[in-house]
Amino acid sequence: MIGRALCAVFSGILSVSAVSADDFTLNSDNLGSLSARLSGIEVPAASTAKDKGFFGNGGGQSAGGPAEWTIMVFGNGKNDLERFLIKDMNEMERTGSTPKMNVLVEAGRGPAYDNTDGDWKGVRRYRIVRDRNANKLASPVLADLGNVDMGDYKSVVDFVKWGKSNYPARKYMLILWNHGSGWDRSRAPEKGISYDEVSGNHINTPQLKLMLDEIGHLDVLGSDACLMQMAEVDYEIRDGVDYILGSEEIEPGDGQTYDEFLAFVAKKPAMGGEELTRGAIDVFSDHYKKKKRGSTQSVVRASALAKLPALTNAFAETLMASGEKALAKDSRTKATRFNLTYNRDLHHFAALVADGTKSVAVKNAAQSLMSYITGELVIYSRANNDPGGTPSGPRNYAQIRGIAAYFPPDTSGPGYQDLAWAKVSKWDELSVWMNKP
Repeated sequence: MIGRALCAVFSGILSVSAVSADDFTLNSDNLGSLSARLSGIEVPAASTAKDKGFFGNGGGQSAGGPAEWTIMVFGNGKNDLERFLIKDMNEMERTGSTPKMNVLVEAGRGPAYDNTDGDWKGVRRYRIVRDRNANKLASPVLADLGNVDMGDYKSVVDFVKWGKSNYPARKYMLILWNHGSGWDRSRAPEKGISYDEVSGNHINTPQLKLMLDEIGHLDVLGSDACLMQMAEVDYEIRDGVDYILGSEEIEPGDGQTYDEFLAFVAKKPAMGGEELTRGAIDVFSDHYKKKKRGSTQSVVRASALAKLPALTNAFAETLMASGEKALAKDSRTKATRFNLTYNRDLHHFAALVADGTKSVAVKNAAQSLMSYITGELVIYSRANNDPGGTPSGPRNYAQIRGIAAYFPPDTSGPGYQDLAWAKVSKWDELSVWMNKP
């Protein structure tokens, strides 16, 4: 199965295995099995392909006022994930939009990978309607945009502004659907998300901030993509969103289970962003647990990111002052890593340092950082072990807590100093110190 990591950089293959994958609920207040809770739910009445009422009034606002949620999926299938985009849109149609929930998709397809649903090409906009045919899209095309560049952040801005204007709601969620590479220094241009093979462009990390600055406030920003839940990315986008939903590890190609996720939201549309993201994580994790595939998913409270530089700086400064370089390097080696070799779980690294240090100051700083991650920053996180599906072998995710960081073996690589995170934190100084002989 194709993973949602950038395939030009790494293979991103997640194979189905007969070996059971353990599930770890990393916060004590687990919501439980979403699949069990969704059984027997009757989704509220949704518009269908024959019901144009939501379009005839010039937008998604019903007679009762704006919807509770407008969920916008920027689906860049202009690459080898094309067939999964069509599959996911058919999943969305099993629930469809409702009077309280608009589901909007900007869907792009390229020339090479898939010929289903009439093999149309280019970029289209849809408001998803309810339909039970899993092999053909029933949702009407609201706009045919031609070959729009989905690797340009301005395209996301246009989509979200259109969605907010035509389908107003009390709360907004944007999902960036595509390949993701978090922060990858191995090939300088290929850091970010939304890789358009037709244009050759993608959205890099600083451009995510520019995107949010122009979009305006979002309640939730989700990445249905690989490797995006890391300090370098989250700190960049902290001011434009309340909750950041994503994965530390590569995602299976199938991504989110949209039929169950949207059914969950449709059942209780008045829910806030925190409850919605917890539900999204449970749906995702339950799905891949049943399939015995590795997965990680977490939600970060964006407002808490303001404290991250001070806590990591205190930790970095005390660790460097202690002179315990061998401990730091050993902890880096042992910390849970992800499919990009230099991405490690931040909490696990601090825990290993805390366990091995002889310095009270280092231990206290590490524990303060750890408590902040699990208490304020990462409000919910779940993972399923990977029994061997990643290119570099098995993964045990028991020690991860929902946010990764970049641990280079020498220099941070081109572009790192352009990140907001690098400008305020001493993380790059810590890396330089660790890597000196």
